[in-house]
Amino acid sequence: MLKEDEGQSRSIAAVERAMDVLLHFGRTDQPDLGVTEIATALGLTKAAVHRILTALRSRELITVDPATRRYALGPAAVALGRAYLARTDVRAMAAPELRQLSAQAGETATLSLRRGDARLYVDQVVPDQELRLELSLGIPSALHAGASAKAFLAFLPDFEVETYLERRPLPAITDRTVTDPAKLRKDLAAIRKRGYATSLGERQAGAASVAAPIFDHDGRVVAVLSLAGPASRFRPDADTSASTGLREAAGRISAQLGYRRE
Repeated sequence: MLKEDEGQSRSIAAVERAMDVLLHFGRTDQPDLGVTEIATALGLTKAAVHRILTALRSRELITVDPATRRYALGPAAVALGRAYLARTDVRAMAAPELRQLSAQAGETATLSLRRGDARLYVDQVVPDQELRLELSLGIPSALHAGASAKAFLAFLPDFEVETYLERRPLPAITDRTVTDPAKLRKDLAAIRKRGYATSLGERQAGAASVAAPIFDHDGRVVAVLSLAGPASRFRPDADTSASTGLREAAGRISAQLGYRRE
């Protein structure tokens, strides 16, 4: 019985080492790795790493370049990643972050998704305050007005932004809405630089908001988190604590989607 337990322990340890090697490929910035690099990074012998790589290659989780003898993730690993991403639900991922953001800020926390040339709120957590914002879910809104909208537009590729501006007018939703394309371009550049967007009455009079983008594994904006409240109380342009917490929350969700900041 003792020998059987020892054998099981060794088998488990071998599986754990193999998983460590496979996960190391997913965490490194390098497109491929050599045996020595892996052994040094994980504290394993080169012989052990070579055995593990051979086993992983047999299941197409790892491939090797015959000329350089360097290893990279294989098609089976890519298939696993795609299967995970296909089953991810951004709304479910964001739900605990929304609750935490709303509790910390005492304001309404929202999640928005993009649908073509519009974006819409798909979830929100409303604070227990007498004066508060409660937003309508599922209603399309233009991409040029409000923090959540501009957080989408700012992080699109330049050619997509220009295409949007060419085919879409910029109507004034309130007297604070940015309707001049040149000024909007300037605002978007500032948003990209600081990593978040703010709005003071641009989409809804008397409301203030701050929003941060959520990126997927390809670096594309797939959703936006925001905090919104009455402008008489909530001033994210003056107090950066809300934007800091928002960016951290968006970063955690982005990491779950496979995004890695360069």
